[in-house]
Amino acid sequence: MATNIVLAGFMGAGKTTVGRLVAHRLGWPFVDADDEIVARAGMSIPEIFARYGEAHFRQIEREVCAELARREHTVIATGGGALVDETNLKTMLASGLVVCLRVSAEAVAERLEGQEGRPLLKGDWRALLERRRPAYDAIPYQIDTTGKSPEAVADEIVTLWQTQNVSA
Repeated sequence: MATNIVLAGFMGAGKTTVGRLVAHRLGWPFVDADDEIVARAGMSIPEIFARYGEAHFRQIEREVCAELARREHTVIATGGGALVDETNLKTMLASGLVVCLRVSAEAVAERLEGQEGRPLLKGDWRALLERRRPAYDAIPYQIDTTGKSPEAVADEIVTLWQTQNVSA
């Protein structure tokens, strides 16, 4: 039975911050898929990219997504590109309620200003956001986080969960 809440969206959309709030409100565990990847690889995401490349990172990400999808009553924050992969998207859709947190490019720039350790920020991240937009649009539930507090977004997700009657 699909029992998880899975948060997707671009970096800076609030997946981790909101995910922790949702998990706390529901009394569920919270898991950040990127943290699981780091633990599995024994190195940071920038190190994985530098040492082995993006393809290797995405393979680890697929394995982690498959493992996380088998959990129950867990709030999962995926990496920004995780659900661009169709296999990962199908896996997560089968595991629970998948919500894409939308964010404007301007909000991303504000939220991530001064942050290091995000390898994809080094390139043209605005073009990356546009390339990923069709994949994000394919996610059934969308919440725009621009201009909203994390608490307000968490409230929307909990309400959505309750109205979808997917809770066991």
